[in-house]
Order: sequence, then C-alpha cells, then structure tokens
Amino acid sequence: MVKPPIGVQLYSVREAAAEDFPGTLRKIAAMGYVGVELAGLNGMTPVAVRELIDELGMVACSSHAGIPTDENLAENVETAKILGYNYQVGGWGPPEFASVAEIQKIAAEAQAGVARMRPTGMKLAIHNHYWEFDHKLEGKYPHELFMEAAPDVLVQIDTYWAQVGGADPAEVVRKCGARAPLLHIKDGPGVKDKDMLPIGTGVVDWTRVFAAAGAAEWAIVELDTTPGDMFEALDESCKYLVKNGFVTGR
Repeated sequence: MVKPPIGVQLYSVREAAAEDFPGTLRKIAAMGYVGVELAGLNGMTPVAVRELIDELGMVACSSHAGIPTDENLAENVETAKILGYNYQVGGWGPPEFASVAEIQKIAAEAQAGVARMRPTGMKLAIHNHYWEFDHKLEGKYPHELFMEAAPDVLVQIDTYWAQVGGADPAEVVRKCGARAPLLHIKDGPGVKDKDMLPIGTGVVDWTRVFAAAGAAEWAIVELDTTPGDMFEALDESCKYLVKNGFVTGR
C-alpha cells in the first residue's frame, strides 16, 4: 500500500487564513502536515509565504490556480517557482459536464493548458466534484469522457465527491492510475448538502482507496465545511491517517 505524504488544502481554513495567514499555517504545521495546497496567498507575497513555509518545515505541494491561459501563465509559473510546487489545479462547474459537446470543449481547453505549461516543467491537474459522477452520457461518467478527450491532463481525484456522485472512489483512483498523482481526502455522510466530517468518521472506505492509490504523490485533506471546529477536525484527520498507516506525516 502506498504511503504518500499528507497535505492540507488551505481552502479548508479559508476564514482563519484571511484573518491571520501566518498563524493559520503555524497551526497546520503543529498538527504534523507535510504539505500545504494553496488557494490564494491572503495578501502575502510568494516570497514571504515561501519563507514561512520553509521555517515551519513544510512544503507547498500544489495550488488551485485554475486553467493556465496566455494571460496568466507567466505569473502562475513565477509564483510556482518561488513556492516550489509543480502542480497547478483547476476545474469546472456542472454545466461543463452536462453534455458530450461541453466536455469536448473543456477537454480542449485543458489540453491547451498542458501545452502552455509543458515548456515550464509544470503540470496541470483537474479537480472533480460530484457532478462528474452523478449521471452518465453515452454509458460513461462525464469524468471518464473527459479523461478520454484530454489524454495529457492529470487529475486530482476528490475521493469523497466521487462517492457522493455515485461512483466507487477506490475504483476511480485505480482506473486513473499514474494520471492521479494528487488525491483529495475528505469524509462525511456521503450526502452533497451535509457537512463533512473528520477523516475516518464518515462513509469512505479508506483501506480500499489507499490500496488503489499506488501512484499517489500526495494525499491532501480538504474539508469544505464541518459542524465543529475546523482546526480540530483537521488535526483529528491527520492523526487518523497517520495512525492507520495510510500516509506519512512530519
């Protein structure tokens, strides 16, 4: 079974980060997380964030910065080089997965994004939600159709959203293989309008997911919402994943 390092998507602590980004990063580091996946810099410069992450003994593993375009490519690459990550993550909403024609359109956009990034050494990954798995088109999940139409694009499989949509997350991860170097790890009741829960207290079968995740380079915890304290939920999640041998912590 693969034991990727554990990271956290900082969208989970977006409210605290907006008020005190350095203090938020210090709390995350104290839990034992190895990496942070960025979702904005909360007014700090890339250099200042890099210095703080280095000081705390963590690394930036990736960033949710959207699909690269001619207009934003240079800035995205500069930020990535300063912070030290190679993976940029983007995605789309439900309308783009409602028809085969729309999927073909965004697949072409993603392929173009890969072509833009290729000379820089950076890699593009697409993050899924439940709407890539809650219906089928031509007998396949929209996610599968996208993967076929964009063969050079990597994916960040959000295991929980795949399950909420109706798929088997372990099977999705297995099928993606080396094209899924990043996993989003979240848990909950498996219902899209319900709060998420600390990892290990919901419906996802993590033994099967990680057994299928032989190519995973990072396991990144993300809790969009939680009924209790978010920092406590992230701490509990980290402890659960490390204790059960699914990931490596600091």
